[in-house]
Amino acid sequence: MGIVLLYLVLHFWLGTVGGTCSQFNALSCDECLQLGPQCAWCTLQNFTDFFSINERCDTPEALLQKGCSGELLEFPVSNVKVLKDQVLGKSAGHTNVSYITPQKMRLQLRPGSQLTFQMQVQEPEDHPVDIYYLMDLSASMIDDLKMIKDLGSTLSKEMAKLTSKFRLGFGSFVEKPVLPFIKITHEELANPCRSVDHECLPTFGYKHLLSLTSSTEKFNEIISKQQVSANIDVPEGGFDAIMQAAVCGDRIGWQNDSMKLLVFVSDADSHFGMDSKMSGIVVPNDGECHLDDSNEYSMTAHLEYPTLGQLVDKLVENNILLIFAVTNNQRQNYENYARLIPGATVGVLAPDSRNILELIMTSYKELRSEIDLEVLGNTEGLQISFTALCQDGTIIPGHKSCSNVKAGDVVSFNVTVELKGCLSGLQRFSLRPVGFQDALEIELESQCVCDCHQTPEANSTYCSRGRGAMECGTCVCDRGYVGPKCECTEGQEQISDCRAHEGAEMCSGLGECFCGRCVCHPSSFGHVYGPYCECDDFSCLRFRGELCGGHGECDCGECVCHRGWMGEFCNCSTSNSSCMSPDGSICSGRGECVCGKCECTVPGASGERCQRCPTCGDICSLPRSCVECYLRAKDPSEECAAKCNSLHATVSNSTDFEESRAALCTLQNEDNCLLSFSLVDSDYGSIIYNPKLYDCPEPPNAPLIALGVCMSVLIIGITLLVIWKFLVSVHDRKEVAKFEAEKAKAKWQSGTNPLFRSSTSTFKNVTYKSAGQQKSDIS
Repeated sequence: MGIVLLYLVLHFWLGTVGGTCSQFNALSCDECLQLGPQCAWCTLQNFTDFFSINERCDTPEALLQKGCSGELLEFPVSNVKVLKDQVLGKSAGHTNVSYITPQKMRLQLRPGSQLTFQMQVQEPEDHPVDIYYLMDLSASMIDDLKMIKDLGSTLSKEMAKLTSKFRLGFGSFVEKPVLPFIKITHEELANPCRSVDHECLPTFGYKHLLSLTSSTEKFNEIISKQQVSANIDVPEGGFDAIMQAAVCGDRIGWQNDSMKLLVFVSDADSHFGMDSKMSGIVVPNDGECHLDDSNEYSMTAHLEYPTLGQLVDKLVENNILLIFAVTNNQRQNYENYARLIPGATVGVLAPDSRNILELIMTSYKELRSEIDLEVLGNTEGLQISFTALCQDGTIIPGHKSCSNVKAGDVVSFNVTVELKGCLSGLQRFSLRPVGFQDALEIELESQCVCDCHQTPEANSTYCSRGRGAMECGTCVCDRGYVGPKCECTEGQEQISDCRAHEGAEMCSGLGECFCGRCVCHPSSFGHVYGPYCECDDFSCLRFRGELCGGHGECDCGECVCHRGWMGEFCNCSTSNSSCMSPDGSICSGRGECVCGKCECTVPGASGERCQRCPTCGDICSLPRSCVECYLRAKDPSEECAAKCNSLHATVSNSTDFEESRAALCTLQNEDNCLLSFSLVDSDYGSIIYNPKLYDCPEPPNAPLIALGVCMSVLIIGITLLVIWKFLVSVHDRKEVAKFEAEKAKAKWQSGTNPLFRSSTSTFKNVTYKSAGQQKSDIS
């Protein structure tokens, strides 16, 4: 029991100081180095007296905390060593000029680590140039042949402005002389142009006609002697010719230190790959030189056309740059080819090749104005990235080329090499600018073997009195002995001590038994430990894909939750804040807070906080009658007790209760008073704490009301009287105004009162006749 307890204590302590390397259970120094560049191995002899052997492998910081001194750490560091670093350009001397620095280096990398170094490239000022002119001599190119009769002289004159070392060569091609590419009747074989009444040469695959020479007269002479041939299909056999021109370097005359340009001139597409199967040719192109004594391609009718991949390999291998000079209708095809061929360019050729000189010069200047790195050799298992530091000061991450470079300019490249895993041996590759002969040669060595293996202590007394050799702090037992210190004889390992109980699997099937102790196997999932390898830190329950819900540690198959979390998955918060209702109650008083969520216990209750319950009454309304009775009665009465008992409720004036379980209730009674009390559910019913009655309205003031009514009547009467008086006054004023207006309109004689009526009336008696008129006045 004490051993097990000590083991658990040590394991817990290691969990706090151990790094990321110890969990992989490396059992040897070499295995430790291969885990990653951050891992180190402790070679201290007695280190395993307190730790298991796999604890020797950890980060340097963790091993130092465990008591391993720095000089006993096996921790190789990735490094770079420059083996050859010659000065750039002519300053290095005319006999051994280099345009790349450094020229050779060695890298030592840990698996998973990376190194960054810098290389510089200078654009040569007077670079030798070799141009091999490879021309399609099918019948459609007859006008082009006439146009280039003086090409050698004019091209040499223009190139002399750019370099003092210039050479020209010439070759031609047509098509494989087999069906279905040509007609094979005797007459057609002798003269393929017979159908158009023209004399031409028999069809041929490829002819090398002039090796590279500085004599422009020889070039012009060869051009003047050429005749066209013919075939019956549109594509030509140009790729056969390119392959032979690339691999037959001795015949062509390529110089090692020159810029090698192959100018391919055609007005048609080219066959490649398995196109030749139509003629029954099924032998793959072997990428070898097959020029016969007359410098003609001898295997044209026996080997397939080369594939694009074969062309790329041979052009890169021989450092040849390809210039496609093709007519406009073929430009798209050859641009697609050029994207796959490093350093290849495409120029549009006039129908009669009148612009061939301009095309060659433009392509040459374009190639000279760009420095583009290419990677050659074995780079398997490596990740290489570049950053270009161009001559104008621009920095371009992820690029390995610079444009607009002039003669004499120097550009730099930061190269990062990352090693994925261990290598079987020394690996070599090189970095070379396209078109350059110079290259940076790199030797890469993986650091997967510990240096401590080179100085073993044979027959070490630490290994059970000479039963093994001490290497890297551990015993390498002699044959027949096993155990951490070679203390056991093979076959007598006390296997029973490595079983948890009788019938159990040895070391739980996850380790090996050495001298009665289990040495657990490493696991990519985590750390396996325990006296019987019965424990690990990755077999616990997961919640939403995370071990122990992301809130705990896995210890021997069980989750040990962090503070504030609980449950089998450590996915339950111990806080009740998420269950708190707006009124301050837990789950609205209708449920319990479990794992941070409300579980409603009242039938019919639902909702995130049990706030909805259409089938149950309000928990505060139920005890209303009990509380009202209790507050109205001066002394507790039997009536109040009966009402409270019927509701399974009791009333308490105590303020000592658990507020987190209480529901605070506020109601309004019939008298518009507010009732306030706290309601707590218990096993014996509801307990009502601290009932209060407040904010009751006061009774009405009768005298004040009567006075108010009287005053209101008086004020209303006076107001009405004033209004009536005002209306009468307005009416009288209108009548007077009307009278005055009528008076002003009336007309009568001045001095006469129109209203006067005389009291005397005069009448005439018509029957009375007299001399004089008689009047009688009647009063």
